[in-house]
Amino acid sequence: MSNTKLVAQPRSITGSPAARRLRAADHIPGVIYGQGMAPLSLTVERRELRLALSGAAGSNTVLALEINGTTYPAVIKEMQRHPIKRTVSHIDFLQVNMNEEITVHVPLHITGEAKAVIADGGLVDPSVDTIEVSCTPGNVPNEFVVDISNMHSHEVIRLSDLKMPKGVTALGDPDMPIVTVMVTAAATAAADGGEAPAAGAAPAAE
Repeated sequence: MSNTKLVAQPRSITGSPAARRLRAADHIPGVIYGQGMAPLSLTVERRELRLALSGAAGSNTVLALEINGTTYPAVIKEMQRHPIKRTVSHIDFLQVNMNEEITVHVPLHITGEAKAVIADGGLVDPSVDTIEVSCTPGNVPNEFVVDISNMHSHEVIRLSDLKMPKGVTALGDPDMPIVTVMVTAAATAAADGGEAPAAGAAPAAE
């Protein structure tokens, strides 16, 4: 069971007006569901949710979600946000079995400076923000870090290039690009000995 505790209150009144009143009081309406349990409507304090997710795992934190004295191991399945304010407006929790695999999206973090790419007039372009993986809740990585310091203009970093921790399986096409290089039109023209087009950029060949 996770040590990150989050207390929720059962929610008996549902619907848009009730949800608006909750949000005005700095509470977030939500629901928890999972195998072997009926969906349960709930509400959590916005501040308490923020604190629970403030660790390194962020939104992938495994929570000990307590409702009326019953504790559920849970992860966040979905967070809906206000289209303008980007504040959380609704949250779905998934009850999990700590011994069964789940599918989660883990953030991708780029580090380093690709000096060779910059010297060629190129830009490093992350193709994705997250990596989808399958693993047990206790094995979810906090993030994947890709060091681009030694990257060159002709290179592409693919999903298969990521080293997965023990017990973690990457989902998706192994050949999927996750980091590519954008070469400016001016740099391409200079390399070819010609004149640059008015504007634009072209990705490096994959």
